[in-house]
Amino acid sequence: MRVRNRRFCTFGLVLILLIALTPRFVGAQAGKGSPKTAMLLLPNSSPLVSFRILFNVGSVLDPRGKEGVAALTASMLSDGGSRSMSYEEIVQDMFPMATGFNSQVDKEMTVFVGATHTDNLEKYYRIISAMLLDPGWREDDFKRIQENAINNLTVNLRGNNDEELGKEALYDFIYSGHPYGHNNLGTVEALKKLTLDDVKTFYRENYTQANLVIGLAGGYTKDFADKIKADFAAKLPVGAPAKVALPEPEKINGREMRIIQKDTPATAISFGFPLPVKRSDPDWPALLVVQSYLGQHRSSNSHLYQVMREVRGLNYGDYAYIEYFPRGMFQFHPDPNLGRRQQIFQVWIRPVEPKNGLFALRIGLYELDRLVRGGMSKEDFEGTRQFLTKFANVLTKAQDDQLGYALDSRYYGIPTFSDYVREQLKKLTLDDVNRAIKKYLQAVNVKIVVVTKDADAFRAAAVEGKPSPISYTSPPAKDILEEDKGIESYKLNFSPDRIVVTPVDRVFEK
Repeated sequence: MRVRNRRFCTFGLVLILLIALTPRFVGAQAGKGSPKTAMLLLPNSSPLVSFRILFNVGSVLDPRGKEGVAALTASMLSDGGSRSMSYEEIVQDMFPMATGFNSQVDKEMTVFVGATHTDNLEKYYRIISAMLLDPGWREDDFKRIQENAINNLTVNLRGNNDEELGKEALYDFIYSGHPYGHNNLGTVEALKKLTLDDVKTFYRENYTQANLVIGLAGGYTKDFADKIKADFAAKLPVGAPAKVALPEPEKINGREMRIIQKDTPATAISFGFPLPVKRSDPDWPALLVVQSYLGQHRSSNSHLYQVMREVRGLNYGDYAYIEYFPRGMFQFHPDPNLGRRQQIFQVWIRPVEPKNGLFALRIGLYELDRLVRGGMSKEDFEGTRQFLTKFANVLTKAQDDQLGYALDSRYYGIPTFSDYVREQLKKLTLDDVNRAIKKYLQAVNVKIVVVTKDADAFRAAAVEGKPSPISYTSPPAKDILEEDKGIESYKLNFSPDRIVVTPVDRVFEK
């Protein structure tokens, strides 16, 4: 049974008129023989000024045994105060300005984000520049931030969020033994041992002009931009670009599964494999179409959503990704500045009733397998391409989003994101897409993470491989029931030694 594409009307009706802003890249010489302080400028007449101060450093630079130091360093800068002001004083001063200053750390990027009205620009900049260039390094702030990081792993992620837990554990599983192979927050064991001196060392070695790109958008003046360049060039060491050699992820042979044992009422499933394609690669636009057709995030028109939720009522939604998309259960669109040199293909099956857990895994693999064998139809291709042509504008509708995506385009060496997507889609053909499906996607060599209460029973059933029929409250149409017979018997081919049960309190532990 094939669900017909509905032209993605959910988002397709949203048409946004944007003022075209061409990023300008400028630099200020920081001394003889030194690199320029890189800036990305999007000036306009807005009364708001957006800041995205990006360092090309991240958790990939965490030394062995100090996993989490990159994230702690960023938090000490955004949530720890400056030498002249405590964090409490900063919060107090920012409150009447209705603003803030936050950090985001990923594998290869750390970005500090904030915005303010032009009336408050000078005061706001004085505060945030001091936070970044003259940190307070208070021991009590470090202890607070360290404890928060540990709680984010043990309480928020392990304890309260099965879906994000499964997605993040899948990345650790796929990248085991790889520089990407630990959570961006670190590990519990390493976080407990880190010291304020570790953070200071990471800052001194990595927060340099060579790793810096200052992003500005809005109604600032040229003199203001020049001042920022001068301030950062004067305060930060020149340094050298931080770059870690990335090996290929470990090859997956067959299907491997990690079942996380947790006292939880539902079963969450994620599966995927390494994808040797990033945004700047020629086949990325074709895979973008495939991702959107198969599992566009939060779209009721995508194929997995239709066959799993709409037709069978299995869960809340089912999605596919070709780029890292954290916090997906909290937002509709991905955050910018998560640029990576390596990505994975991932399917996210939102929690189902435990009795339907194995069927849900089977249908996810079955539909991916069928896509690989049959490709996309002309109708699905055209509908998805039309949707994505408009959706690229939705992603960059706000000033801060434009700035974030412009920084990512600089990282990947591509044109402005919305222009890049539109131009690539315009010349894309159905043959291009189906060739990319055959080249990059498969359902055989896959790693799977399941979060469920009765892990041993799930493991036994997966190894046994007997049919796992879906349990309906209200049976669907006859043709669906007929198709279910093939899905419930879909071959899983699990070897007992390729399935590991892990207690939840050991996930992200070390």
